Amino acid sequence: MEGYPKAGLFELFKDGFNTPFEILVACIISIRTTDEVMLPVARQLFARARTPAEAAALTPAEIAALITRSNYYENKAAQIHEIARRSIEEFGGDLPCDFDALMSLRGVGPKCANLTLGIACGQPRIGVDVHVHRVANRWGYVRTRTPEESLAALETKVPLPYWIDLNRLVMPFGKFICTGNLPRCSTCPVLDMCPRIGVTAHR
Repeated sequence: MEGYPKAGLFELFKDGFNTPFEILVACIISIRTTDEVMLPVARQLFARARTPAEAAALTPAEIAALITRSNYYENKAAQIHEIARRSIEEFGGDLPCDFDALMSLRGVGPKCANLTLGIACGQPRIGVDVHVHRVANRWGYVRTRTPEESLAALETKVPLPYWIDLNRLVMPFGKFICTGNLPRCSTCPVLDMCPRIGVTAHR
């Protein structure tokens, strides 16, 4: 996606915020929050606490004060603090590259677990957010009702070497071109291959 901002978690990874803890925390901050907000908020938090030990040393209220621009910041602060505490108490001070372990953490769903494993751990994982879900269905590549269903369907269809890149490439495409309302079909680079399923109006 030349000319458009990179997907936020991949941008953080490129900038050196590349541990499973950092990527998972940033993903939690990103829930119901745009990348334009998530990126500076995550960097502000990481300026104070980049490791589980540093985050656990803060109170949930102190974490909340650092991430107030994120939606639901008080709930997220409590989740981040608990993840930091459990990282120390159960995982030896950092998060493991293990799906079941990540899914056992409060507030962590398949999207954040898979993105963490794919980006920070280099595992072949597909991260499905609302953008990937929408685009895959508009293309007719899957016919699903939820991101969770799209994840399961895409895992059966997308070749393994492309799993990590799927979110990196499709998320910005869905955010800036194949948007939820009035997609920019007139400037879409793959218009001639797209059946535009479910699109009733466009730009």
